Amino acid sequence: MDQIEQLEPQRLWHFFSEICKVPRPSKHEEKIRAYLVNFGTERQLETLTDQAGNVLIRKSATQGYETAPSLLLQAHMDMVCEKNADVEHNFFTDPIEPYIDGDWVKAKGTTLGADDGMGVAAMMAILDAKDIEHGPVECLFTFDEETGLTGAKALGKGLIKSKYLVNLDSEDDGIFCIGCAGGIDTTATFHYHTEATQKNSDFLTIKIGGLMGGHSGSDIDKNRANAVQLLGQILHQISSKVDFQLTHIDGGNLRNAIAREAQATLCVPSHMVSAVNDTVNNKKNIWQEQYPAEKALKITVSKAQCGDTAIENAIAKKLIAALIVCPHGVMGMSQDIEGLVETSTNLASVKMQAGDTIVVTTSQRSSINSRKQDIATKVEQTFALAGAEVTHGDGYPGWKPNMKSKIKDVLVDSYKSLFGVTPQVGAIHAGLECGLFLEKYPYLDMISCGPTLIGVHSPDERAQISTVKKFWDMLLDVLKRMKNI
Repeated sequence: MDQIEQLEPQRLWHFFSEICKVPRPSKHEEKIRAYLVNFGTERQLETLTDQAGNVLIRKSATQGYETAPSLLLQAHMDMVCEKNADVEHNFFTDPIEPYIDGDWVKAKGTTLGADDGMGVAAMMAILDAKDIEHGPVECLFTFDEETGLTGAKALGKGLIKSKYLVNLDSEDDGIFCIGCAGGIDTTATFHYHTEATQKNSDFLTIKIGGLMGGHSGSDIDKNRANAVQLLGQILHQISSKVDFQLTHIDGGNLRNAIAREAQATLCVPSHMVSAVNDTVNNKKNIWQEQYPAEKALKITVSKAQCGDTAIENAIAKKLIAALIVCPHGVMGMSQDIEGLVETSTNLASVKMQAGDTIVVTTSQRSSINSRKQDIATKVEQTFALAGAEVTHGDGYPGWKPNMKSKIKDVLVDSYKSLFGVTPQVGAIHAGLECGLFLEKYPYLDMISCGPTLIGVHSPDERAQISTVKKFWDMLLDVLKRMKNI
């Protein structure tokens, strides 16, 4: 932590180091919320918490900037909590352990939380500073962004005074976002009875791991393997040779992360164990050819503890079939912005739950609402045909680009002036809270920016130190430029 706080800009890295010590899983933001409220109150800043749990802190203009329009800076206070399987870490009590590796800050075996801890830390540094120039500033810290944009959805009308908003939740230096995809979750629930396991059998656990994973929006077009999808394929392949029983299945975790790990336990006739091993080895070779970027792909077969019951065979077969045919990946590319994914779907997780149920979670994204609904319906019918109960979440809207945006011009001019390079401006295939803000504050002029983050939503998450300094320098310059907008 001491080394982290010596990085430039020290004020920003100090607060990032501090919030790494505060647990902040999505839907459990009590500690980070209390920390932010105490932070604002101690500095005698106007600090508000709305009924939903979002925190807004206001800071008055410095001398000479009283006539500048108010600027709203916004970031979310929660983080994705993912860790490697061999790492002991309790996200509800244990601090994140960041460390420096060259030009990168990483975490020891867990997500770093730079998404969106960098935005939170930058806002706190601005609020804390007494030596920077700025007009009126509002800083909005929303909650539960990662699992449903809940804070943005629940944000009340009349809370925000600013006309201009800079969202600090983007992940590429020199690339500004003025539009994003909308999304919806689709959940399938299988109900099953149990049956007795076969005699003269061995119990085997097949584990798939070592995958890159990543963000289900920004990384969906990178041809990364999905562990849940692969598990369905290998179970189907085994079933063509071996009459097994499925006793346990588990894979993936979060709806907005590409599944990195999955496993299943099978009850296999003892004389067919070698056939299982042969099938697994053959499939691994095929996957390595299909996914050349997955250098660390691992698939293992190991003996497991015996059990008395298995999932009834009819349901197990339907579940496996559904995992195979469920769409996953890019469904269409944008016709307006070259290289932008328009529509996609993510087969996120499969979990056994109490009451003899198995729940499969998926998420769909699109910059066109009708196509978002189309792919959600396709996923729904896939699982409905397999006999599952299917439900959809509320979803969230996209954010249509405004090429005449004044705040866009301010950031573009600032970046070009500071660094001698014209930044890219476009849209992303991921969910941002901006679309929801527009529903309640339709007059908002918005843009999203941030330093370079790689591997977000996975334990490979890392923040590029040199771009954090650029991000900070630009924010300070933008605060000054607001005087002339």
